[in-house]
Amino acid sequence: MTVERLPHSLPRRLPVRQILCLLPLALVVVVGIQHRSVLVEGFGYLASAKWPWLLAAAATCMTWVAASVTRQGALVQKLPKRRLLATQFAAGAANHLLPTGLGASAVNLRFMTVCGVPLARSSSALALYLLAESVARVGLLLGLLIAFPDALRVGGLLPEGAVGPLLLTVGAVVLVAVTVLLLVRRVRTAVFSFLRTALGEARSVHTRPVRALALWGGSFSFPVFQAAGLAAVGQALGLPVPPLHIAVAYLAATVAVALVPTPGGIGSVEAALIVALVAAGGPAALATAVVLAYRIITVWLPLLPGALTLGALVRLKMI
Repeated sequence: MTVERLPHSLPRRLPVRQILCLLPLALVVVVGIQHRSVLVEGFGYLASAKWPWLLAAAATCMTWVAASVTRQGALVQKLPKRRLLATQFAAGAANHLLPTGLGASAVNLRFMTVCGVPLARSSSALALYLLAESVARVGLLLGLLIAFPDALRVGGLLPEGAVGPLLLTVGAVVLVAVTVLLLVRRVRTAVFSFLRTALGEARSVHTRPVRALALWGGSFSFPVFQAAGLAAVGQALGLPVPPLHIAVAYLAATVAVALVPTPGGIGSVEAALIVALVAAGGPAALATAVVLAYRIITVWLPLLPGALTLGALVRLKMI
């Protein structure tokens, strides 16, 4: 008597792409629940604001255009414009869900890879973008501080006695980095190889006036749009600080928290902005209201549509 063998059922493949599509939405829900009190309070302040100024604050959506222009300016190879803009919108959501800008960097690296850009060149373009954005932000801050030296009480931004330990920490980090670079051959080889590629890409970009203009124009425009949005919210809620002084406070706060490893700066940016606005002469309670309303407009309102866009780009295999 023969017994028929049943065919072995093939193991089901894990639906990785479907999971990745839903992951941004799940993270939005988690982050929203964690910060629900901030959301309730922020929306409460928005309800009592002057709406024409809030509509002006909504112009911060131009930051996605500025980011797109800067990304293209950092790369010689032409990228598809609409997909690039959609990617920046999605990268904004990813940036608020992962620490220290890792989300936006990962999304943009993946996008450039899908567009056929080699990893070495895409990494160089990312580094050039970050460098240009940092130079522009610090340059604008220094320029405004020179033009308006009384805009900010800088002494109030740091606790008493914090400057010494901060300088020692920075010095120790630099010393460790240089030591590792000198003693570990693999690290030294990798770093020098990357620098050669990055410098070559930067030279190529700056030999093309259109790319150089896009790189630096977008880099300066991005913080200008963000600072203008905060100034508009300040006007909407009646903050007694001149708009240009609010811009100085915004730039000082964002430069100060650039190395704080929290998702999208959530928590650290709010605290730094409140301290900076108080240092610029605003009452603490009103400065808190302005910051919460500003972060509702620039972070929380775009977060859900940004996550949906991110999921759609993953599903369509565009990133």
